[in-house]
Amino acid sequence: MKNFISGRTAVCGILLHPAAHTRSPAMHNAAFLTLGIDAVYVAFDVPPQRLSAAVAGVRALGLRQVAVSLPHKVAVLAELDEIDAVARRIGAVNTVTLSEERLVGSNTDWIGAVRALEKEGPLEGRRCVVLGAGGAARAIVYGLLERGARVVVLNRKPERARELAASLGPMETGDINDVAKYPYDVLINATSVGLARDESPVPASALRAGSVVMDSVYEPEPTRLLCEAAHAGAKTISGKWMLVYQAAEQVRLWTGRDAPVDAMVEAFEHGPGVHRSVSAVTAPPAKPGSRKD
Repeated sequence: MKNFISGRTAVCGILLHPAAHTRSPAMHNAAFLTLGIDAVYVAFDVPPQRLSAAVAGVRALGLRQVAVSLPHKVAVLAELDEIDAVARRIGAVNTVTLSEERLVGSNTDWIGAVRALEKEGPLEGRRCVVLGAGGAARAIVYGLLERGARVVVLNRKPERARELAASLGPMETGDINDVAKYPYDVLINATSVGLARDESPVPASALRAGSVVMDSVYEPEPTRLLCEAAHAGAKTISGKWMLVYQAAEQVRLWTGRDAPVDAMVEAFEHGPGVHRSVSAVTAPPAKPGSRKD
């Protein structure tokens, strides 16, 4: 496959703020190369006050798909033509796909979270504590409930946790500062605490041997939470896996093809840059009719 961008190249991307840490361009460009798809994926740093203008730009320029990350996953709902049933139930969108000139919102975060967590076994009946009540937390809680887990949501503003529970189903809620009071089999950080900072959302004393701890934050890898969890004797799951699996579902939504997960993981490991002409991944020759442009 030729590694150049032309007038026929489809453009995809991610809307978030800040943007420097994101590894989505590396992963998606690796997927496009491997699948032989003439497309490029870039990051757009969009402050909250520019979200409406950014979505208007997506529409005007005909971007084929954009991911939506912090802090826009809830606010973006008001900007779209259509929201699928699952994303509407969750109350957050992380994927916008252009379909017949309409911008359609979906949510693949819950799939990414469930697939990542199930690396350590089934979720049915397990006691899961979710930290946070924003867009990522809503998707994770939805996925846990779909898999039959017992869920507690803790947030630094407990009223937001109660709002989440009111919309997604009956569950216990509380203050994140009281995390040590709640027994759990699985602990999931769905806040941004620890993103590019040496911080953890909970004290090390609240971490339990034999539990599973997943951090949705993936920069740095491992985060302080995961380092302290491993030291306490817990099994840890990097935010890398939630990111990779939700991105793989995004690729499938747009192209209708299974994403090359191994290539996406390799690109993640190489860092946040865009890989269109390096040897980190190898693209097979494009098959006739496989290009989406």
